Amino acid sequence: MKYLWIAIAAGSLLSGCSLENKPENTEKMPKNTITKTVLNTETPAPVAKKVPHKMEAHGVTRTDDYYWMRDDSRTDDAILAHLALENNYVETVLAPLKNTREALFEELVSRIEKDDSTVPVLDNGYWYYTSYSGENEYPVYLRKPTLDANPQVLLDANIMSKGHDYFSIGSYAVSENNALMAYSEDTLSRRIYTIYVKNLKSDEKLDDVLEGTSGNVVWANDNTHLFYVKKDPQTLLGYQVYRHELGTPQSDDVLVYEESDPTFYTFISKSKDDSVIYIHHQNTDKTGVSIVDANNPTAPAQVFLPLKNGQEYSVAKAEDGYYVLTNIDAKNFRVMKAPLNATGDVSKWEDVIAHRPNVFLQSIEVMKNHLVVKEKENGMLRMVVHNLTTNEEKVIPTQDPIYGAYFYANPEMDTNTLRIHYSSLTTPASIVDINLDTLDSEVMKQTRVSETFDSSAYKSERVSIEARDGTEIPVSLVYRKDKFKKDGTNPLYQYAYGSYGATIDPTFRSSWLSLVDRGFVVAIAHIRGGQMLGRQWYEEGKMHRKMNTFTDFIDVTKGLIASQYADKNRVFAMGGSAGGLLMGAVVNMAPELYRGVSAHVPFVDVVTTMSDASIPLTTGEYSEWGNPANKDEFEYMLSYSPYDQVEKKDYPNMLVTTGLHDSQVQYFEPMKWVAKLREYKTDDNLLLFKTDMEAGHGGASGRFKRFESTALEYAFVLHLAGVPL
Repeated sequence: MKYLWIAIAAGSLLSGCSLENKPENTEKMPKNTITKTVLNTETPAPVAKKVPHKMEAHGVTRTDDYYWMRDDSRTDDAILAHLALENNYVETVLAPLKNTREALFEELVSRIEKDDSTVPVLDNGYWYYTSYSGENEYPVYLRKPTLDANPQVLLDANIMSKGHDYFSIGSYAVSENNALMAYSEDTLSRRIYTIYVKNLKSDEKLDDVLEGTSGNVVWANDNTHLFYVKKDPQTLLGYQVYRHELGTPQSDDVLVYEESDPTFYTFISKSKDDSVIYIHHQNTDKTGVSIVDANNPTAPAQVFLPLKNGQEYSVAKAEDGYYVLTNIDAKNFRVMKAPLNATGDVSKWEDVIAHRPNVFLQSIEVMKNHLVVKEKENGMLRMVVHNLTTNEEKVIPTQDPIYGAYFYANPEMDTNTLRIHYSSLTTPASIVDINLDTLDSEVMKQTRVSETFDSSAYKSERVSIEARDGTEIPVSLVYRKDKFKKDGTNPLYQYAYGSYGATIDPTFRSSWLSLVDRGFVVAIAHIRGGQMLGRQWYEEGKMHRKMNTFTDFIDVTKGLIASQYADKNRVFAMGGSAGGLLMGAVVNMAPELYRGVSAHVPFVDVVTTMSDASIPLTTGEYSEWGNPANKDEFEYMLSYSPYDQVEKKDYPNMLVTTGLHDSQVQYFEPMKWVAKLREYKTDDNLLLFKTDMEAGHGGASGRFKRFESTALEYAFVLHLAGVPL
């Protein structure tokens, strides 16, 4: 049965509602004609006041007329009024598309199963899962001692969210004796969480309240001590690890670790065997781990291996040592094993999986008798099972040529079953259990899309586009077979990220069906700055090589047009956060290529933000973008910073979105950028700026509400493409 889970991807396990998208239903879909809907473009766009603000560095003077838009308190009446004007402008201009937006929203949320639950996970004697029902936006967290027992409600986020415009549960952890639960919640979307503790027998909250945290919480094995990370309220960096004893005030908590280097992020976790609490230290260039004995929580933290520039590693504890995924003398990583009593002496470590220059090791999962490695060769993913008893190696078989997968909820050590999350551009998300001895597989759940969805109606491709420097850029494509002709007539929706080494795998997104079913080709450009082709791929798209990220994206667009995957007059680009920076650079460098661009929570004021260490998370980004205090890094960032490079010229139609409470990219970056674009642009194209006044970086909370922004974007794209509903 090892191939069953692939075969049924197109079958009866699929769920939700969608378009009638089987090939036999295509005659019911409207013909692709140019829309006659006329937007209210005669409405005057908001004009922001200009207050010159001079900034000098390295002999360069920059004048920022919109610097006044920054208000860390988010209470300034003039700023809030201007954001309201921009929001009203969007609604006025797009008023003729009201029905389209509403129809798209209903279409998008129809693919969500209203009554749904996750696959239960066994952890320390209980099965844990979450459940959704009806129109409820949030999950209910449950557990039960056996699969056929009645569940116990741990948390009901629908009740907890009442009275809050935004609500998110960060994480939760149950004590070793299964009697207590610590959980965190955020009601502002700044990713600053408050931790609470409840008695799972009485269902009563304890008096313990831990404020200003990252949301991350770990129990010691004495059921009395909790570990958590406290955030700096200004920079929002998690930098202090505290130990809390139940029944005592937070002011009495003991500082276990404090990070003095502002370029580092700090977070905590627990080993699979529950014996060790990990304190993780991480920036974009180096990582480290300290460990605390979970059975002796008051003992000091011990350094696993001292930090070193360029050195990265992560650890997974086993009974007789630690498995270490590391780049020590291994650019694309290798797996080593460190003795329990000699973690700090690499000379005593032994190779488990040797470094291979052409194979990038992404992550590992360790069980009692097996080591599973997620690795890539030439950008193609595979999961390899290493039997620790027999030394046998097996590749987990898949049928999709290009796909994405990751380890999913494997808390037990003594098991031969691996659980993964699997999907491809044509196969909906699947939770799959794999027998590591036989490689037999069982699909535990596959996300329903619609009653009529048929994955065979769609095709995915991996193509290669040559960049201007001769580098081959991999691109993943998906389209509907009966809607695609390789003749340059299909509209293109191109997406990328390209920073922090983040790999955008070719995975299923039900929302893309709203484009693909209407004839769009959707493309993921695996540009430099990610790690699709290994560590070097990342290094060639950061710091002084960042420009490669932008030119790769542009060259992919040109290549797809030349290969006739796209109508040159109907190319759309989308990116968010650092991908929003990508969008900002692209519209400055090659605006003529794009009919429309969507930039979500875009990081666009690179130099100003990176020059101000008080802005949240700035210092942790120095090794990604550079530190403007250094002249060469300042000059390079200035050469591409979207806000600084705005010019008097034509720009494409643009939709820009942000959240007022965004903790990652502050709202004032896109706000300033839009104001400057309005001042400089010489065209009559749309420039729309929408601020969610309640949300942060991740958009609205709630499983349905979050699709309102997607419906807005797709209405914008479909209108410009001349594609009707």
